[in-house]
Amino acid sequence: MSNSTGKLDGKIAVVTGGATGIGRAMAQRYANEGARVAIADINIEEAGKAAEAIGKGAKAFALDVTQQDSIDSMVANIARDMGPISVLVNNAAVFNLAPIADITRDQYRLVFSVNVEGLIFTLQAVAKHMVASNTRGKIINMASQAGRRGEPLVGVYCASKAAVISLTQSAGLDLIRNGINVNAISPGVVDTAMWDTVDAMFAKYEGLKPGEKKIQVGKAVPFGRMGVPEDLVGAAVFLASDDSDYIVAQTLNVDGGNWMN
Repeated sequence: MSNSTGKLDGKIAVVTGGATGIGRAMAQRYANEGARVAIADINIEEAGKAAEAIGKGAKAFALDVTQQDSIDSMVANIARDMGPISVLVNNAAVFNLAPIADITRDQYRLVFSVNVEGLIFTLQAVAKHMVASNTRGKIINMASQAGRRGEPLVGVYCASKAAVISLTQSAGLDLIRNGINVNAISPGVVDTAMWDTVDAMFAKYEGLKPGEKKIQVGKAVPFGRMGVPEDLVGAAVFLASDDSDYIVAQTLNVDGGNWMN
């Protein structure tokens, strides 16, 4: 019999977009803290690899946050296979950039369908499940420092993450009466595979060499470097644990000092 005293013992946690990057790091840390983790991702093959690597009861589930039937199926399948969900991390997101004059409706629709629409309807489905199962839950939305201010080339993404911060406030104030804490984490620049794509996009519009934007943004962080996924996991554990019971509708900056409330 285990004598584990992890901060998340007995909890069932869902991490959307959990197959890689920040989501993958959070899933690993949640498992280390005693949670059973559902890795929900549109890439079910990578999600399966992540779950196998984590072990400790981790399971992979298919999820396309742009499709309501996929969200509903995910919640039902996790409840059936693992039990009542007690933690949700809304981490699935996409990125794009372009000057205002070049933004297309397709780019806008994709970013908002995943980052905003997908987030709120995943949150809604899990919150309904928590209420129905009489679970006092924790929901953590992944915002961004991009949601704190506009940027010349990142208008649509910045707007989507500003919406996440606002939705976190509204959902937090609404759902706390049901015993569900909704909060968010706002990362700064985090060195993941996604940032290699971002770097290439900036290189196109700013005339930079590959890798140059990453060097620039890393040097600009007061802490002295870009973040890595593991820099985010402590906040994710805190907001999922009983230690955050009195925290409601807040967005916690974990960005090396880039933004101050």
